[in-house]
Amino acid sequence: MFDWNQFSGWFYFAFVITAIPVAIMIILEKRSPYKTAAWILALILLPIFGVLFYLVFGQEYRKRKMFSVRGLKGLKELRRVSTQQLRQFEQSVQQKEVADHQNLIRLMLNSSYALLTTGNQTKILVNGENTFEALLEAIESAKHHIHLEYYIFANDVIGTRFKELLLKKRAEGVEVRIIVDDVGSWELPKKFYRELRKSGIEIYPFMEVRFPRLTSKVNYRNHRKIVVIDGKTGFIGGVNIADHYLKGHPKAGPWYDMHLKIEGDAVATLQIIFAADWYFVSQQNIVGRKYFSVFTEAPGTPIQICAGGPDYDWEGIAQAFFAAIINAKKRVYIVTPYLMPPAEMLMALKTAALSQVDVRIIIPEKSDARLSKWCTFSYVEELLEAGVRIYLFKAGFIHSKYMLVDDGFSTIGTSNFDFRSFETNFEANAFMYSREFSSELEGHFFNDLKNSEEVNLKIWQQRPGLYKLRESLAHVVAPMF
Repeated sequence: MFDWNQFSGWFYFAFVITAIPVAIMIILEKRSPYKTAAWILALILLPIFGVLFYLVFGQEYRKRKMFSVRGLKGLKELRRVSTQQLRQFEQSVQQKEVADHQNLIRLMLNSSYALLTTGNQTKILVNGENTFEALLEAIESAKHHIHLEYYIFANDVIGTRFKELLLKKRAEGVEVRIIVDDVGSWELPKKFYRELRKSGIEIYPFMEVRFPRLTSKVNYRNHRKIVVIDGKTGFIGGVNIADHYLKGHPKAGPWYDMHLKIEGDAVATLQIIFAADWYFVSQQNIVGRKYFSVFTEAPGTPIQICAGGPDYDWEGIAQAFFAAIINAKKRVYIVTPYLMPPAEMLMALKTAALSQVDVRIIIPEKSDARLSKWCTFSYVEELLEAGVRIYLFKAGFIHSKYMLVDDGFSTIGTSNFDFRSFETNFEANAFMYSREFSSELEGHFFNDLKNSEEVNLKIWQQRPGLYKLRESLAHVVAPMF
């Protein structure tokens, strides 16, 4: 006969010996009070299961080294050059846009060794069709090497087209290296890997997650989308390799996105990020002038490529966003598919708006992720009350990730405006210091506004209580994923 009292006693004992040590671990990690409270609440409301959930998704790795790059050749050189740039910065600054953002440039040099390069030509690529056309053309023209790093590489129509072209280039003697995130590209069959490797293409999954080796590292994903061709042409942005970037999402509609093509010195800094990730997955160094061209310091768009993630001591991309917003004088324009800012970023947005800076944010009305949509909507009222103008994109799902601040600073990259991109994922963004580039990007922003509808605070407050309840619950739960 089942003894309920004995079972509850054992259950309570198991709860005490597991939940209390985990709660102490969470407190000692000194993460944000909001996240700490959310996890402790999960431990209380979900006895035993809350502990397991934390062990899989919740551990903080930023203050521990997820992997060592001590064997990565070129890291010392990168640090030396970034230190040299810091020392010589005041003497070398000539362009006004660069001079106006000296503090931001120094910040990224210190936090992420993000070298400032000037000899760059850029092209903004809107949506999957334009991006894939430019990527395929660049890959076709490759003479020495092709480096690809993606969160999603799908085994579908466009994925097959890329695969066949890569096989063709490898047969021509071009080196091909590919990194795919193991979770984002989970559906890639083993046959896909075997076919590429059999032909001499090197491909590795980033941070494999396999039972029974399932660990909290499932939560730290490589969200970077980087392509480097012959060390001379590079790509970065929001577009992965998958059909839905062309055909749209079944529920959210047409897919809108943005990517950036770079030719020039900044490609070497994209290559540095790829080389670090390649060393992690393969323990192989990428070195030599065939991969890294000498900086020319030629005229062009000044660019810093900044990486962020658990492999860095500082949250470089988040810090750059924060500093840019808090120092804005005229305008802050943001487009993001997920608006889930950490507390300090939320404060920066509200502070800018209350200072009468023109702060506008475009988010999708429909989303590819229900929990993220509800959590995004949970921030809308608070931002509207501070004077931030929020727009719902209505022509489909907008997945673009870009920001403009004032007249001469802008960024395009892989980072969403959310706590996962700022604190957890491996990300990379290009930061441009150019009035001309900012003006071009501003044109795209106002085109996106034409497909959007501004949110009215009073009407938003009158929505059904059920909407507000689910958004409030998502606000608490989402940071734990």
